[in-house]
Amino acid sequence: MPRVSTIDRSFGTWRGLVRLIISHGQSLVVPRADLTKIRRLVFVCHGNICRSSYADVLAQDIGLNSASFGLSTTSGLPAHPPVTEVARELNVDLTRHRTTAVGDFQARPDDLMLVMEVRQIARLHSDPRFDGLQIDLLGRYAGVPHLHDPYRLSESYVRTCLKRIDHAVRTLAILVPGTKAS
Repeated sequence: MPRVSTIDRSFGTWRGLVRLIISHGQSLVVPRADLTKIRRLVFVCHGNICRSSYADVLAQDIGLNSASFGLSTTSGLPAHPPVTEVARELNVDLTRHRTTAVGDFQARPDDLMLVMEVRQIARLHSDPRFDGLQIDLLGRYAGVPHLHDPYRLSESYVRTCLKRIDHAVRTLAILVPGTKAS
C-alpha cells in the first residue's frame, strides 16, 4: 500500500489546503442562515457525484428532507464509483443516487442551499431562480468551510471528506428540526 501524505489525507491536494486557508477568511462574510425557516436541505457541488450526493443520501437515511444537484453536470448519472465504495464502508448506499443538473432542479422558498466551496455561492447568486434563498457552507457545520472535491483524489482523502460531510449533516439534523421528513 502506498504511503499517503498528510496533505493527501487531510486536504486532497496542496490546492485543497490553500483553498481551505483562503475560505476561512472568505467564510466570515457569508451570512449565517436562519435555520428556523428551513424545511429542506439542498446540497450543491460541482458534479453531484461525490460530495452533494453523499450528503443527500446520508440526510435522507437519517430522516431529513433533502435534495441535491450539481452546478456542472448532466442529470441521471450515478455517483462516482470510488466514492460509492468509501460511502459503503460508512454505511451509506450511493447506488440509488442519480445526478440532478442545476437546470433540472426545482427550488422551494424554504430551502437551505448548502455549498461545498465559497466560489459556488457566486454561481448560485448569479442564477435568478435562487433569488431570496438562503445559502450557506456545508463545511461550516463541521468546522471546515471548504470541502475540497475528492473526485479522482486518494481513497484516504475521499474518506476524510465524507467523514467531514457526515459530521456536518448530523450537526444540521440537530440544528434544523424542521427538515425532518414526514
